[in-house]
Amino acid sequence: MNSVVPAPIARQPWGMLIPLFLLVIFGAAVLYSAAGGNFQPFASSHLLRFAVTFVMAMVMAVFPRDLVKFVAYPGYGIVLVMLLGVELMGAMGGGSQRWLEVGPIRIQPSELMKPAIVLALARFYDTLPVGMVGTWRSLIPAGGLVILPMGLVLMQPDLGTALAIGFGAAVVMFLAGLPMRWFVGAGVLGVIAVPLAYFFALKDYQQKRVTTFLDPESDPLGTGYHITQSKIAIGSGGLTGKGFNEGSQSHLNYLPEPHTDFVFATMAEEWGLLGGLFVLAMFGFILGWGLKVARQSQVRFDRLLAGGMVATMFFYIAINLMMVMGLAPVVGIPLPFMSHGGSSMMTNMICLGTLLMVHRWRRDSGSTGLLAR
Repeated sequence: MNSVVPAPIARQPWGMLIPLFLLVIFGAAVLYSAAGGNFQPFASSHLLRFAVTFVMAMVMAVFPRDLVKFVAYPGYGIVLVMLLGVELMGAMGGGSQRWLEVGPIRIQPSELMKPAIVLALARFYDTLPVGMVGTWRSLIPAGGLVILPMGLVLMQPDLGTALAIGFGAAVVMFLAGLPMRWFVGAGVLGVIAVPLAYFFALKDYQQKRVTTFLDPESDPLGTGYHITQSKIAIGSGGLTGKGFNEGSQSHLNYLPEPHTDFVFATMAEEWGLLGGLFVLAMFGFILGWGLKVARQSQVRFDRLLAGGMVATMFFYIAINLMMVMGLAPVVGIPLPFMSHGGSSMMTNMICLGTLLMVHRWRRDSGSTGLLAR
């Protein structure tokens, strides 16, 4: 095979790339249907964004480890300043202040913070002596790195993104070897803080999302409308679905946001259980490859970086799927590689580009016989 296929192509991780391409193409087909059988505006921009960010990911894959370590803290600092800029002069959208606009460019810094916090923490624990992992020196500085962006994102307000930042950070801390009792303690404090946060920290619309999640049928035409229509769309698809471009929930505008947050419901109505299993299988291949990259990495920095990026993508996937099926509150998190949205595509392709980097570092280290510490 190597004599037929050029080596740079043959050594690519096709076990991840093929499922990724299939998922993006399938997503474009769903977006085509969500637009009423039109390639514009969703499917065309979806494929264009993927093409641009895929090139970005392939460029990232050739970055050396020393360069990535060097930019870890400056990159985190730049994104943190951008989050401060959102508070000072950010653009409003959907009732929230989440974007920075510079001419024609509109960017959501909170999305960039998801991979940035993983990179910063991986760098921090890489430089921390192993003997200090169980001491306050492994928790206090890292906690400051996490609390600052989470607080700024909560002020926007954007609970879903804040939780995503915290989840990625927690996974890196866990992989770094922090004592399990700290995580148990944090979980207990979280349970205690939930009612306090509900009554004193959440805004009215966020409180309604929680109560709607617990009992969506209590207000099916009001706060429970999104979840109710999503469950109707998914359930009506049956085993094989109603057929491509034949979904009534999305075409008749019963299903809200059929091209972004609820794209899985749009897909399930037309492709049924089989379509849903296909999507889950493709995500399984992608995440499984990412976990393999993290597990096989012998360098501490590589392992923490790869594990955190996999966790970030997993959070996107798990929360979105739970949300559209009524298993989690609606928090506005799109489905990776299928939903229409440039910020989500960019963040997830940064995660994949980082995994491609770590994969290449491990491959090159093995081929040259370098000893990983």
